[in-house]
Amino acid sequence: MIRATLFVTAALFAAACSQPAPEPAPETPAETAEALPQNQQEATEQDTCDASRFQHLIGTPLADIDQSTLPSGARLLTPDSIVTQDFRPDRLNIMSGTDGLVSSLACY
Repeated sequence: MIRATLFVTAALFAAACSQPAPEPAPETPAETAEALPQNQQEATEQDTCDASRFQHLIGTPLADIDQSTLPSGARLLTPDSIVTQDFRPDRLNIMSGTDGLVSSLACY
């Protein structure tokens, strides 16, 4: 009986001292960058700015859009708008035509 107790105790001790399973290595910055969209077309196709949620705005007057219902950083753009050229795949851009109606949505 003592031998069995010693054996069980030794087995539990060995299990407690075993190495934990290794965690997967984190991605390198290069691997992370490759996974992100690299241009407007890729970002829009991947819907990185959640543009699909706002498809119902196409055809509505740009002036009638309540900006408080849009994600932070969203831009309302007319054909005459001047915009920065920095690429942010998470930024929603809502474009209107010369008629003032929303014509398209894009992520950039």
